[in-house]
Amino acid sequence: MREDGKLDYLELPATDLAAHKAFYAQAFGWSFQDYGPAYAAFSEGLDGGFTPDAMTPRPLPILYAQDLEAMQARVEAAGGAITHAIFAFPGGRRFHFRDPSGNELAVWSEK
Repeated sequence: MREDGKLDYLELPATDLAAHKAFYAQAFGWSFQDYGPAYAAFSEGLDGGFTPDAMTPRPLPILYAQDLEAMQARVEAAGGAITHAIFAFPGGRRFHFRDPSGNELAVWSEK
């Protein structure tokens, strides 16, 4: 069961999605679920995905929230800087933020 504020997903940049999929499949036996031509999800101990999207230039840890707006308010109250306001994607919604050290993370919800 997903829990508020816990790591839930890891998004990794992939400049060449086909090459990334081929490498991880050959090296580790991973399999993928494609969501269009620019996203491939994996479930290999930790769920995650590869994307060439410029919004994910580094590995992006993604936490879960049942109430996305409430979690965004908590992040802001704690001093986090919102870098991408809440937006929809296939499967849910999320926002991105930077912590006090400048690390970028995201929080997602199915709702």
